Amino acid sequence: MITKKAKYALKALLYLTDRWGQSPTLIAEIAREETIPKKFLELILLELKEAGVVGSKKGKGGGYFLIEDPKKLNFIRILRLVDGPIAPLPCVSLNFYKRCEDCQTEQECRLHAMLVEVRDANIAVLEKLTLKPAEGTV
Repeated sequence: MITKKAKYALKALLYLTDRWGQSPTLIAEIAREETIPKKFLELILLELKEAGVVGSKKGKGGGYFLIEDPKKLNFIRILRLVDGPIAPLPCVSLNFYKRCEDCQTEQECRLHAMLVEVRDANIAVLEKLTLKPAEGTV
């Protein structure tokens, strides 16, 4: 399950995707249209700006905009930026690995191999899923 923060980040990015190539969008507009608390959205967009996903412009005509082509920006990158690990347990994480304290070894763990499959299936889907899917795909 993704966090509320990740859900809001994806909703905001999808909103900006709809305005790709147009003028920047105000936080207040995104927050209102996507029903996201404005203060929380400010923090999320700042984090995404620091990661190079969105840019911002100050002053008249200012706001936020996508830096990258939404056809190339996949969900897995956003989820990792906002939530961290994709894996269901730290012992099967590719980027945030940590050994489980309650297991003797991963080879003996009855869950490990199954959760590696879950992780791999999730990653396969999330890598293909972009903010703006190619025509004819979902």
